Amino acid sequence: MNGTDIHVSALVTDAFGGFGGIAQYNRDFLTALAQTNCVERITVLPRLGDIPIETLPTKLRQHPAAGNKLAYALNAFAALGPIGRVDTIFCGHIHMMPIAAPLARLSGASLWLQIHGIEAWERPSRLLQWSVRQANLVTAVSRHTRRRFLSWAGIAPEKVKVLPNTIHEKFSSGPKSANLLDRYDLHGSKVLLTVSRLAASERYKGHDRVIEALPLVLAVCPQMRYLIAGDGDDRPRLEELTKRHGVTDKVVFAGHVPEDELVDHFRLADVFVMPSLGEGFGIVFLQAAACGLNVIAGNLDGSVDALADGRLGRLIDPLDEDALAEAIIIALSEKNLQSAEVVDRFSPGRFGLEVKGLLRHVV
Repeated sequence: MNGTDIHVSALVTDAFGGFGGIAQYNRDFLTALAQTNCVERITVLPRLGDIPIETLPTKLRQHPAAGNKLAYALNAFAALGPIGRVDTIFCGHIHMMPIAAPLARLSGASLWLQIHGIEAWERPSRLLQWSVRQANLVTAVSRHTRRRFLSWAGIAPEKVKVLPNTIHEKFSSGPKSANLLDRYDLHGSKVLLTVSRLAASERYKGHDRVIEALPLVLAVCPQMRYLIAGDGDDRPRLEELTKRHGVTDKVVFAGHVPEDELVDHFRLADVFVMPSLGEGFGIVFLQAAACGLNVIAGNLDGSVDALADGRLGRLIDPLDEDALAEAIIIALSEKNLQSAEVVDRFSPGRFGLEVKGLLRHVV
């Protein structure tokens, strides 16, 4: 290797052809990596996801998803031969490190680990702790995740850097969609929005706390409607909760929102709220702010980084119902002016420069 022909092997949960925040982060990261002049080739080994239908970045080849963990591990080791020389192994999820660390040792490659949120907050098994300590570089999406990781990892703090999410230009302010206003019967309403999976395993997102605060909000803003975008196994419980608090007619469950409708759903709203307790970062906060919404988040997790310590939105105690209701009432009455700062602070260009600098560091 002469410093201008770096070969990267990326072990990821999913990337191109995948869904969700981590898949999007991986796509953004791999795209930025492919645009770096010193990188010659990137081989992506996903465990999950469909065959990608989008055009892949130049220099990048993505293998078919392997499915179960054993098949993935076998494929990762088997791919070393056809891949040829590997200079850096990028591990996109901490749970894949028991595969990535031996691969790095076997190939003589440097090892770069990416961590996102709660999966890296608590002390894991001894095997995972050992594999983490083999990393030459660890990047975390937020300072909160970095702090929680360092509390148990036994790795030098200078090896752990913050690399937050980036925001795409399609997320921007614009008119409300007439079709969506008709679909959800929201004409003349002030719209409160949350975008997230409704999974029982992710109740920390705080949908229930918003529903419980709605009677206080409606007493001041009776024209408000709460739009919940997303679906999952926790939806029946949340629907029952709206009945218990007498707000069923004020809450709209939109279900799963296709990617091509996501921006219009943000633009449909006036305020975005997600008083989470477990965000590693929270890309949806940036997406909402870039679309011109006032944003409300909790102050106990990585949401603090997404809202730039409160400069890009309101940070409240997510467990304080009165504080949550007050923040919603204030936000519904104010105009948001933060979208330009959000786009600049978390732009793909800035993200790409960070990735380039970190690659030089790890190589």
